[in-house]
Amino acid sequence: MNKMILANLVHRPVRSLISVFAIAIEVTLILVIVGLSLGMLNDNKERTRAVGADAMVRPPGSSMIQSLGGAPVSIKYADVLRKLPHVKVVSPAVLQVSNNAIETIWGIDLDSFNALGNPFRYMEGGPFSGPNDVIVDDFFANSKHLHAGDSVEIFPAHSFRISGVVEHGKGGRKFLPLATLQELIGAQGRATIFYVKLDDAKNFEAFRNAVKGAGMDRFGITSMDEWLSVMTPERLPGFSIFIKTVIGVSVCIGFIVIFQAMYTAVMERTREIGILKSLGASKFYIVNTIVRETALLALLGILVGVGISFLTQQSLVHAFPTLRPEFDSHWVVRASIIAFVGALLGALYPAYKASQKDPIDALAYE
Repeated sequence: MNKMILANLVHRPVRSLISVFAIAIEVTLILVIVGLSLGMLNDNKERTRAVGADAMVRPPGSSMIQSLGGAPVSIKYADVLRKLPHVKVVSPAVLQVSNNAIETIWGIDLDSFNALGNPFRYMEGGPFSGPNDVIVDDFFANSKHLHAGDSVEIFPAHSFRISGVVEHGKGGRKFLPLATLQELIGAQGRATIFYVKLDDAKNFEAFRNAVKGAGMDRFGITSMDEWLSVMTPERLPGFSIFIKTVIGVSVCIGFIVIFQAMYTAVMERTREIGILKSLGASKFYIVNTIVRETALLALLGILVGVGISFLTQQSLVHAFPTLRPEFDSHWVVRASIIAFVGALLGALYPAYKASQKDPIDALAYE
């Protein structure tokens, strides 16, 4: 039977290759898009965690997922927070989505930002020395072949001197002086968020109550642990729906192509099926042949798809070093199972159709 299955696939090489690559595309679509999505999510989580804050205070009406479109509250609230019990450091920041809508520019007060914990580790250059300086991380610098002292355009018609290149992993990838970014977006004296370092993270509830008692009860007050717990695929609004949509589209691609390929194969092999049945082949034997042929196509497609996915993600990292896609073995297994089951489902009706053929009618088929 194995020799017959291989002969069937080799006899129609173009159709077999199309089926293999359809399943490979299905696997690639799942792994690449999920890898990019999870990579960006987890990279953002780790960079926010590395800021070193124990709590975040957000403007009234904002959600736990930060609004990165400006600076809606007065920076003077930082002075109110500094006077509260258990507070060691308060660092106001302006977070502004860049024009390409892929990254966020951070406006920071460098001294208080470093005082939160995990101060910048400079690989080249040093801190800001003027309002037109920018600090970038090594991923961004390497992606653009930039060094300390070079100029980089961050906003249209606004060029900045790179004062320092820091090790990646803390906050954003580009940092401007707080006052500079405030002026650029027309938000002088305002901030997007306040990062707070406590004397002990266990005192967060006491800090939250103190903030509410200071007349800031409408502000969003979140511990770092609370924020990190929300930034998961299961709890992030829309993320799970997006992943399920990608998987659904991928399964449809694989299902339709396998269904069409195997149905066409059954129609083309009507006489051969009639010969097999006249020689005593059972319905199960016919179904088993079709299903095993599909399973072989699926396995080949999965292997090709995993290989293409790995190469695609490596190419993306090489072309865009600031992207950090994840090649998760857990998702490799899930994508493989999804593709394999989808392919088998696509072959069930053609297999059933083949098993129901009358041997006399099949032998007379032209």
